[in-house]
Amino acid sequence: MPVFNRSGRVAQLQFLTVDRLTAIRGQRVLFRDLSFRVQAGQVLSLEGPNGAGKTTLLRMIAGLMAPAAGTIAIATDADVADDSEERGKRIGWLGHLDGAKSQLTPREALAFYARLYDTHGAIDEALALAGLTKIADLPCQYLSAGQKKRLALARLKLSGRAVWLLDEPLSSLDAEGRKLVAEIVSAHRLYGGIVIAATHEPLGVECVRMTLGGGA
Repeated sequence: MPVFNRSGRVAQLQFLTVDRLTAIRGQRVLFRDLSFRVQAGQVLSLEGPNGAGKTTLLRMIAGLMAPAAGTIAIATDADVADDSEERGKRIGWLGHLDGAKSQLTPREALAFYARLYDTHGAIDEALALAGLTKIADLPCQYLSAGQKKRLALARLKLSGRAVWLLDEPLSSLDAEGRKLVAEIVSAHRLYGGIVIAATHEPLGVECVRMTLGGGA
């Protein structure tokens, strides 16, 4: 999948690698010396009980938290982004917070994110993909939890980022919404992107599975 490297030139995504990563929360070690690689075009499903460190791992990859030890890098055919700021420019995030301002409409929210990501993406197309066309001009405060999750998925699609990090992407969604997740994740994978998802449920797509240990 094409990404922009440090020089602003288009490069081809190759892989994301985690090497000997250690996470400590309080006095508790969530995981130690964790290493893995995800190739372009792959989906990694992170599984395990609550408290195992799935969300922590996603936040570390995104550059939102610093590991106690270890390194994380995203490689293209032109360079390797191994610091949090450079990685962040290549990452699309979907977490528990939907990012939908109550006074904005879905159309306005996506227009804001299109400017933020500098993608100039097709907003109407993203709304249609997420099944939000009929409520595109309704303030987000009136949207259900499932509709807000759909809006977050539309934002992710619009981001143009090569690596997607998803934290429980199926929560608050009905059967049609879960089908939507499977469709956009599959499309991103086929386009050469990378998806890493922390989930308690099957994503419904071809993926590599990794289980983190730990207690609830």
